[in-house]
Amino acid sequence: MTTAKQQHSEDTQTAGVRERLDALIAEAGVTAQRSLIRRIAEAGLGLGHDGATRLDLKITATAVEEMRAAFRLFAPFRGVPKVTIFGSARTQSHDPLWVGAEAAARGLAEQGWMVVTGAGPGIMEAAATGAGPERSLGISIRLPFEEAPLDVAADDDHRIAMKYFFTRKLMLVKESRGFICLPGGFGTMDETFELLTLQQTGKMEPMPIVLLDRDGGTYWRSFARFVVEELAGAGLIAVDDLDRVLVTDSPEAAIAEVTGFWRNYDSLRWQGEQLVLRVRSAPSDAELADLNERFSGLCESGEIARTAPLPSEVADAEALDLPRIVFTPRRRAVGDLYRLIRALNELESAPREVPAGSAAAAAGGHSAT
Repeated sequence: MTTAKQQHSEDTQTAGVRERLDALIAEAGVTAQRSLIRRIAEAGLGLGHDGATRLDLKITATAVEEMRAAFRLFAPFRGVPKVTIFGSARTQSHDPLWVGAEAAARGLAEQGWMVVTGAGPGIMEAAATGAGPERSLGISIRLPFEEAPLDVAADDDHRIAMKYFFTRKLMLVKESRGFICLPGGFGTMDETFELLTLQQTGKMEPMPIVLLDRDGGTYWRSFARFVVEELAGAGLIAVDDLDRVLVTDSPEAAIAEVTGFWRNYDSLRWQGEQLVLRVRSAPSDAELADLNERFSGLCESGEIARTAPLPSEVADAEALDLPRIVFTPRRRAVGDLYRLIRALNELESAPREVPAGSAAAAAGGHSAT
């Protein structure tokens, strides 16, 4: 049992360590976010006090190093909208899936987007080829039994290799504003289910997700049938949980879904039980009345209303120039929320298109934690 004297001694020692860390951080020339840098250093020292094993320490050190390398990879392109394309590493260049991935990537690159891939062969190579070396970023994984990543990026400024799947998956998701999944094996299914899980649980902001197949293909339609019949049918998920996903065999439809998602909708923020949606153009009185009629079931109480920036948004200076609406949604109403976002994008008052590099399309670093 820790006595008051022992606790006082530990608190004094901790304070002394923090002072020395602060001095070291300042001496190292770090001027921004010092408190967070200190937290990272304190966590490392804490592992030493915990008696962590060598393996635990190696995992921690490698993970932090890999995340730092990935952050540096993305930093020069922070203002550029990005889409991640997933799919099988075994797809051949003559396969219609390859052609579809290449076409989708090329179309998005032509509209100012960058394409993020796993930097391997198959669909990953097809997407990087379509986007071109200057419009593609690759995050490969070092595997003992698979082909080495292909040289599909211009140089090492556009590609890194990682040891751990979890750090790689974080960076394949964190910076992107849209996702296109093509048929693949266990890895592709893992990535697809993670996207669906992040969005269902609210650990990632709403993003467009496209399941792209070959013309007449059944891969994703069979997947959707399994989700609806087995998962929703057994009450394991909500019946509308898959409503946020577009299943298509058209690269053009995939492109339109990714870019169109940001036509009017910009971002969201929770304020207690209230949800604020920021848009590029505020709905008119008639449009707002129509939204309330169509989405009355989305609200736990009250109705959808226009609002000025809330105090928390003002304090954080979050998109203060944008109009916004606010409402109190039913929890787990994921499908309805996506339908509302699409309705906002289709309003007559909404902008006709989203310019590449706009605030809506390019604001990376969304929550994925």
